Amino acid sequence: MFIDPIFIIASALAIAVLLASAATHKLRAPARFAKQLADYQLLPDALVRPAARVIPLLELAIAFALLVPVSRSWAAMTAAGLIALYASAIGINLWRGRRDIDCGCAGPDQAQPLRPVLLLRNSMLVGLALLASLVPIARDLHVFDGFVTIAASAVALLIYAAADGLLANSPLLLKLIGR
Repeated sequence: MFIDPIFIIASALAIAVLLASAATHKLRAPARFAKQLADYQLLPDALVRPAARVIPLLELAIAFALLVPVSRSWAAMTAAGLIALYASAIGINLWRGRRDIDCGCAGPDQAQPLRPVLLLRNSMLVGLALLASLVPIARDLHVFDGFVTIAASAVALLIYAAADGLLANSPLLLKLIGR
């Protein structure tokens, strides 16, 4: 399937920014991330700390590779797989009834409990990453195309940030209104 390069580049840019942001949160608070990873109870204790060191580096490598046209397709597929893996970890813990742990999605400033809506959010991110993996039609890109690509990425990131903020604060909002 061939698609306009604006959609592919904008998707790749948005996923790259999300992964780079997630990696920087993890690198700024490595002990907190290791605790979040341990709370999922999916890895043996001996692997939690090494995984907590490798995951942010992997996210940064994928983010960088998404920005390079030659590596974009495999990086997008890898990003989709990584986000699907995160969704699987959330799904397993929801299935176990463990909704009280922090998903680790909102960075060090906001704790966000596990909820089924996070699976929907991750599914949409997987779709965005898969869109970035498609082969674009061959056409010349102009200055206006660059503007549209950056604007589309910014809009996608703003929608993500708004939705993530609502997800992170919805328990507090429900508490305020007495639900």
